Amino acid sequence: MTRRIQHQPAFIQVRGAVRAWFAEHRPIEAICVAISGGADSMALCAATVAESPVPVHAITVDHRLQRGSDIVARAAAESARALGCSTATILPVQVSNRGGMEAAARTARYEALGTARRGNPVLLGHTLDDQAETVLLGLARGSGTRSLSGMRAFSPPWGRPLLTVRRATTGTACAELGITPFDDPHNSDPRFTRVRVRNEALPLLESILGGGVVEALGRTATQLQDDGDVLDSLASDVLAGALIGNDLSVEPLIQLAPSIRRRVLRAWLLLRGTGAVTSIHLGMIDALVSRWKGQGPVAVPSADPSQLQGARLVVQRRHGTLTLGVQQHSGAQHSECDERGT
Repeated sequence: MTRRIQHQPAFIQVRGAVRAWFAEHRPIEAICVAISGGADSMALCAATVAESPVPVHAITVDHRLQRGSDIVARAAAESARALGCSTATILPVQVSNRGGMEAAARTARYEALGTARRGNPVLLGHTLDDQAETVLLGLARGSGTRSLSGMRAFSPPWGRPLLTVRRATTGTACAELGITPFDDPHNSDPRFTRVRVRNEALPLLESILGGGVVEALGRTATQLQDDGDVLDSLASDVLAGALIGNDLSVEPLIQLAPSIRRRVLRAWLLLRGTGAVTSIHLGMIDALVSRWKGQGPVAVPSADPSQLQGARLVVQRRHGTLTLGVQQHSGAQHSECDERGT
């Protein structure tokens, strides 16, 4: 089975997507593939072995959330070795209860993969269907264009070669290869919002609109990514001219279009090492520039809250500049975002 060539239509389509990804993003030493034993990741693994110019290392994360998960992980690793992967590593993780099971499992998974990849890119089995679900969830939540642009084919170190491939195609590809994928019960559990979007909302939209909804949502994501790249480039130029040491001059930002100004603010915060900021944070910080009335500091998330020792990270305006610093809870007054965004 090692590196065998399968002249089957579904697998050829999967290989074509992987080949196109490698043409744009050529790894230097090796490539990792995250596998769960499911159809998407196993089809990706097989195609990566067939197309990769460098050694392929499979990594499977055992979340230990279901009985027998260790057996599933071992089976996935064995399949990866049979397909021709140089190595197949199993990473057992402990999933916390923070933020719900889905989010906690995702966090544990990405942390484990990030540690095990050893500087190499990691390919993930997200398909066009996953992209459509992401965009639809973003629309339902009133997200901005950054969220609606969905997942990118490469957000280092994470690669997603199958964003143009339907989920049904990966299942057929596995059948063509003689692979029996693991059917995760969580993928059909209606307790999870994404599962209901997948099994109820999208099929209903397809029925009402006459099909093509998944592809259309995928195109929307791509178009928004292209637009976002242009805006991010403009914001980067503004940021370079507005920096005063670690601080940000207000004057160059005042006359900017809000969409660019908020990108400048986000880029500055990320440059300073904050945690992920929301539209609420950005709106409150934007008001320090565009609707300045002497308001107090705005609390923002820290990338490492344990380092604050009970204090908070805040953005405030001083003498025409925005500064980021640490403020004790018992100190000065704080803005509404302190309560809503931390």
